[in-house]
Amino acid sequence: FEARHARVGAMGTAAGAGALRLPGLHGYAVEFSPYCPGRVACAAAQYYGMAGCGTLAVLEQNEAGIVLLRSFDWNDGLFDVTWSENNENVLITCSGDGSLQIWDMAKTKGPLQVYKEHTLEAYSVDWSQTRGEQLVVSGSWDQTAKLWDPAVGKSLCTFKGHEGVIYSTIWSPHIPGCFASASGDQTLRIWDVKTPGVKLVIPAHQAEVLSCDWCKYDENLLITGAVDCSLKGWDLRNIRQPVFVLLGHTYAIRRVKFSPFHASILASCSYDFTVRYSIFYNWIKLERRSILVWLETENSSRLDILKYS
Repeated sequence: FEARHARVGAMGTAAGAGALRLPGLHGYAVEFSPYCPGRVACAAAQYYGMAGCGTLAVLEQNEAGIVLLRSFDWNDGLFDVTWSENNENVLITCSGDGSLQIWDMAKTKGPLQVYKEHTLEAYSVDWSQTRGEQLVVSGSWDQTAKLWDPAVGKSLCTFKGHEGVIYSTIWSPHIPGCFASASGDQTLRIWDVKTPGVKLVIPAHQAEVLSCDWCKYDENLLITGAVDCSLKGWDLRNIRQPVFVLLGHTYAIRRVKFSPFHASILASCSYDFTVRYSIFYNWIKLERRSILVWLETENSSRLDILKYS
């Protein structure tokens, strides 16, 4: 893959761009460090994740451009990555063999631990942003989500209910113990780790839902992106219909993220090879800058993942 790093201003102009190419790998996920500005972790796989091995690459932007700080290899493709919320060197990845791996950048070898309970590909992993609880959630093609404490050698709980592949799991940044999942069964589901069973089921699209995210400024607002090329905003207090629908992409939406800087700005990337910014309240202005990272394949055509710093 090729990692590119650009600081994007209000008018969409890029400055300080850099690139680092790692031949033979295809990017699946990128995550900014919550501790070190300009540092990102990238989960990648050979042969588009259909065969071969995977690599966790940690990159950093400096005056010379993008440099590779550390890389770790795994015997199957890596599909997602998340940083620890209490240790700047620790990360967790998930892979095609159904396992989660814990890595420490301070160690020369790894992983430190491997958790394997999913029976099919583990496709999504997220570390809770509520620092009072050290919890990790994973989502799998086996239609289950699992709750983990990295200090415990097995999962704490398994969440069942989806009738299709789980593509995305994301913790609420507001409500401790609450997470959302998006699935090929066309639903967005809300879960509470303190109660058994699903808390809320939203029939979000008439197509597979590939991504979801929680607004950082509104505990009731989520966004979904789907194979039907649409983005839909959902208010958990009234799920009868979306609060907004955004169109424009011409192929399936791979990832959607709310801005951490603006309450009404989001970005999405798609298999139509575009990254798009959307403003869903017209009076919000692009006044501050955001950092974007996107991953491309060797022919610089397929945009896989988008994350905000």
